[in-house]
Amino acid sequence: MKLTTRGHYSVKALLDLSLQPNYGPTSVKAIARRQDLPAPYLEKLLIEMRHSGLVKSVRGSQGGYQLACQPNQISLGQILDAVEEKNQPLSGYQPDLTQGSDWVAFSLWKRLHEKLKEALYKITLADLYYDARSWQASQGEATSFVV
Repeated sequence: MKLTTRGHYSVKALLDLSLQPNYGPTSVKAIARRQDLPAPYLEKLLIEMRHSGLVKSVRGSQGGYQLACQPNQISLGQILDAVEEKNQPLSGYQPDLTQGSDWVAFSLWKRLHEKLKEALYKITLADLYYDARSWQASQGEATSFVV
């Protein structure tokens, strides 16, 4: 599965928010600058994630966006659903019911899709954070964090 730009940017933004002290608010501009993302597009994605309950917005000069819950309570599946990232490898495909091999292949892909979907809901933002940190440590990188 390959993430689209929407999914990739959304995951990067939430990983960035997970790094804020006490998960405090940060501005769209700050996230965009750190993660090298277009701020207007990022703002739209954060609004979608706010509507899904993954982030909340805080008004004021020290405001911005912050996680609505702990990173270990946010799954990759939830993030992708929030920005309507569809993981539908078989959408629109109808097997030829007269061909047994076509039906078997369709059934196999359907099962694989269900397993992938289950996995996306088991992988949390916290898991992704630790994976990224482990990779950075193996590369000898400093503590700056860009996904």
